[in-house]
Amino acid sequence: MAAAQRPIEWVSLLLARFELQLPYYISGEASHVGADLERNRECLIKLSRNLFSSVINGLARLLKNLSLKPLTSGENEKSLYQSQLIILDTLEKCLAAQPKDTTRSDETMLVKTLLPQLCLLLNYDSCDHLLISQLKTSAARVLYALSLNNFNAVFSRISACLESLTKTSDEACDESDIELIQHINVNLERLIKLLNETIPKFFMLKKNSMSTLAVSLEKAIWNWMDNYPDELVKLEQNGNVEIKIGSGLQEWWKRILV
Repeated sequence: MAAAQRPIEWVSLLLARFELQLPYYISGEASHVGADLERNRECLIKLSRNLFSSVINGLARLLKNLSLKPLTSGENEKSLYQSQLIILDTLEKCLAAQPKDTTRSDETMLVKTLLPQLCLLLNYDSCDHLLISQLKTSAARVLYALSLNNFNAVFSRISACLESLTKTSDEACDESDIELIQHINVNLERLIKLLNETIPKFFMLKKNSMSTLAVSLEKAIWNWMDNYPDELVKLEQNGNVEIKIGSGLQEWWKRILV
């Protein structure tokens, strides 16, 4: 039992060292600190191949810790954003090497732990701050990587949000989970699943939510065409309407434009 616990303890110790070497927690430009941070980051990426859930959950916790830190000055703000960017980049690299044997319970837990932090970053107020723009872009890339191998768990969250929005009378309800659609990985099969889930609910939504969903679905369709052009070509060649994009989507757009 002790031997089994040891690798997890190593991950915890490494994460603690990694956290203390982030720009937010150090002062000055000590080059040796930067080198140590990079070494620890590479170690975390390698460890994630065998201890994937422990590393991802730990990095998500570091993001959460930073989100609770006060912004007291311009320099403090800059170091906070830089630290978040480093963690996001590390997450993206870990997710790119996610083991294929991740269990469904692990998948659900990963999404439950990481997704709220990504949503927080994606919903930062837009402004001219370069680092905030970079943060939003980086968070979107991490979400894309997360959805690549954990699509069902992300989809479940989107579906639950849609179901909730169809039952609310509040015009100012939280639509952030719908906007996740703009950043997830969708091949043709996933796009069909997404459309089949959203189209029946579209006209049950409030006007603001309808607009958000329309924009998000349009982005998802463009993402599919950009990332899977071979599927689009094959679809056009075969004229395959079995996927229900044909009549269903045409009718949907027709009703939106009226």
